[in-house]
Amino acid sequence: MHVIRGLHNLNAESGESPRGCVATIGNFDGVHRGHQAILQQCREHATRMNLALTVVVFEPQPREYFAGEQAPPRLTRLREKVRLLGEHGAERVLCLAFNEALRSLTGREFIDQVLIEGLGVKHLVVGDDFRFGCDRRGDFALLKAVGDEQGFAVEHTRTFTLEDERVSSSRVRTLLASGNFAAARRLLGRAYSLSGRVVRDQQLGRTIGAPTANLPLLSQPLTLRGVFAVVAELDDGTCYPGVANVGFRPTVGAKRPTLEVHLFDFDGDLYGKRLTVYPCARLRGEVRFDDFEALKAQIQRDQARARRYFALKAGESAAATGSIFNASSAPLKRGALETWLASAPLGRETASSDSSSADNADANDG
Repeated sequence: MHVIRGLHNLNAESGESPRGCVATIGNFDGVHRGHQAILQQCREHATRMNLALTVVVFEPQPREYFAGEQAPPRLTRLREKVRLLGEHGAERVLCLAFNEALRSLTGREFIDQVLIEGLGVKHLVVGDDFRFGCDRRGDFALLKAVGDEQGFAVEHTRTFTLEDERVSSSRVRTLLASGNFAAARRLLGRAYSLSGRVVRDQQLGRTIGAPTANLPLLSQPLTLRGVFAVVAELDDGTCYPGVANVGFRPTVGAKRPTLEVHLFDFDGDLYGKRLTVYPCARLRGEVRFDDFEALKAQIQRDQARARRYFALKAGESAAATGSIFNASSAPLKRGALETWLASAPLGRETASSDSSSADNADANDG
């Protein structure tokens, strides 16, 4: 699959513009099952017409450009989004910089420059509520009219529903914010995860008996924030249960958000290695403590609670299937991930903190 950044790079590899494609346009944040249905719809036409399937996305996403920190948190980074789009049939991803130049295009200019001159689109699939262009005239009706004039077909996306409700990125965010990871998994078609490379940090966890792998997060609104029971997958596919903090680590005054993971029963060097972390159950909100002794005591409680959670889920699995595995031993089999996902958030557990943390104790930016 090819990733093309900007219209000017469409012909960078072949020396000529790749004419003709089946295309769709959108944010595709999360690449959930609704998005997957759109991609399947496009694949049907791409196969029939023997054309490449091209997905047009924007960076930043339009709502991020206009709303900044008030925009909804992302479900997927661009890198993960591109990977998922490829897994579901996209052959090319055209990533357009959403900037003043693009924002200033009228609806007709966008069609001419991006779809006709840039992609040579032959079949376009978009939502019938799709809007674009600075003149606010870009809509499904304009696309249909220009398509009839220029010889490309325009088709609206099929609605994908689960339990009589449309699958959407906002619905996934709501489920993740509530700690309902099993329900979010049903909408995504996969378990929700966070990933990145482990970096060297202050190494404060070692001083309080809880060494952590630290993965920097983008300085954007966080989909999750708090402390979670997690399963972390290493590069070689082995998985370890553990506990993680997602957020700004208020006790140490961190300036940037971090995913901080402690793996149970792991002894090894993770610096520079890639981790994929699957939140399984929300334990509590992020809290600022008076001192490191109070933080250490709470971390021990978090670890004990996460171990009890994994043991409970392992017991439920054994009772249901007759299988036997010990969730307290590591590494674990990734295939058992479904066992560990909570269908609802765990009950609240009080965490000692100073008075300034009261408003943050159950903060969750989903």
